[in-house]
Amino acid sequence: MLSIIQAAGWPIWPLLATSVIALALIIERLLALRRSRVLAADLLSEASLLATRPQIPADALARMERSSALGRLYASGLRARHLPRARLESAMEDAGRSIAHELERYLNALGTIAAVAPLMGLFGTVIGMIEIFSGWSPTGGDPAQLARGISIALYNTALGILIAIPALIFQRWFRARVSEYVLALEQAGARLLDALRPNDKGVAG
Repeated sequence: MLSIIQAAGWPIWPLLATSVIALALIIERLLALRRSRVLAADLLSEASLLATRPQIPADALARMERSSALGRLYASGLRARHLPRARLESAMEDAGRSIAHELERYLNALGTIAAVAPLMGLFGTVIGMIEIFSGWSPTGGDPAQLARGISIALYNTALGILIAIPALIFQRWFRARVSEYVLALEQAGARLLDALRPNDKGVAG
């Protein structure tokens, strides 16, 4: 394998670096988008209980924020619980937008890798073919050696496609998962909003 990598030329090294970056992003998103990290269970009852207190301890809010993305959303609502419903809703929406942005982190980078990796592989193959044919003489040469050189040059394209396929699959899967989480967060936020301001529905603040 090492001999093939060395024979494929310098363009294969950026591809190998790209594959490492793609793998790191996939692993990071798999850990960050676990359901327990986004939608911790039984937070609504805890938030409703905290809302009944005249003063909510700072450590309780900090613990809720650390628990999950949903905890951050609920903590933002609890901090603004004394505001009119419209302003409370606005504060929670701001927190929700920030959370959604964090959930989508690195997905554009993963999509870029999926799009660029085949082009990088094709570029490496073209460079290899140029080097092969620039040293080829029409009056002589070993056809078997030429065929082997072309085969090695094509490893760049093969590696680029091999990187792009899982990167694209995971990027699409992560986007679908983020959309599902965002919808769940919106519904959970609406439930807390109704619990904090049950009598202010439709009333501007």
